[in-house]
Amino acid sequence: MYHSLHEAIADAEARGVSLATAALDIEARDQGRPVAEIREALLRALNVMRGAVKQGLTGDLRSNSGLVGGDAAKLRTGPEGPLAGTVFREVLMRAIAVQEVNAAMGIIVAAPTAGGAGVLPGVLLGLSAKQQFSDQAMVDALATAGLIGAVVAQRASLSGAEGGCQAETGAAAGMAAGAATQLLGGTPAQVGHAVALAQQGTLGLVCDPLGGLVELPCVFRNATGAAIALAAVEMAIAGITFAIPADEVIDTMGEIGREMDVRYRETAGGGLAATPTGRRLAKERLTQIKRA
Repeated sequence: MYHSLHEAIADAEARGVSLATAALDIEARDQGRPVAEIREALLRALNVMRGAVKQGLTGDLRSNSGLVGGDAAKLRTGPEGPLAGTVFREVLMRAIAVQEVNAAMGIIVAAPTAGGAGVLPGVLLGLSAKQQFSDQAMVDALATAGLIGAVVAQRASLSGAEGGCQAETGAAAGMAAGAATQLLGGTPAQVGHAVALAQQGTLGLVCDPLGGLVELPCVFRNATGAAIALAAVEMAIAGITFAIPADEVIDTMGEIGREMDVRYRETAGGGLAATPTGRRLAKERLTQIKRA
């Protein structure tokens, strides 16, 4: 297992391979499994993501609290905004769709967690809706995302309870940015810059779910995370670099998470969860769930 993105990028560049190939090779070595078997597992995960997007876009789902549901479909069938017909809108609707399925207790891929599960499929499947990437290319992107997530888990955290939403949606944005850069033919170094550009934009992001439910603002934070990931991809593919290496950005995220007030780490004790409206909605909806 790589302990840093720098190490993974250096290995891929030295061997003249993509970061996805480097990730798959080391995973096969560590697990004692053939690469083909790992690719099959990633393809299964990809198909679960596709299923979640399809289900979420129907508009029929509602969470038990009633706070979440039907919004992804509005982006698909509602009035056209300034981004109608663009990849951006395709990505947003898919990110929200997956999170609506999660809130309704449906089947999703926790990549890296349930709370941040809409970002990666939103970005990858939104891009594929426009460019029709092959399953092989999509699996390569997921392998790259897995490598990034593993490094974040080692160096910082993927838990909102430990590091706030920067450790969930923020990490997901970094994973999606790196994976999409791989998908679009970016170099290993560009993947690293995409991760840094995405995660620097989510540093300090708090985890403040209303009533402790992974619904609000979680669903819409995934859309925001996907948007940040797209911005990072666009910059990295254009050749823009970030002065602080991705590993140091990740380390900074871990440091901020450790110092973050407990109110902002998934306790529903601060942030939007502690606003008058947030407290009222949580009380009303939790009572409704208990009655049901």
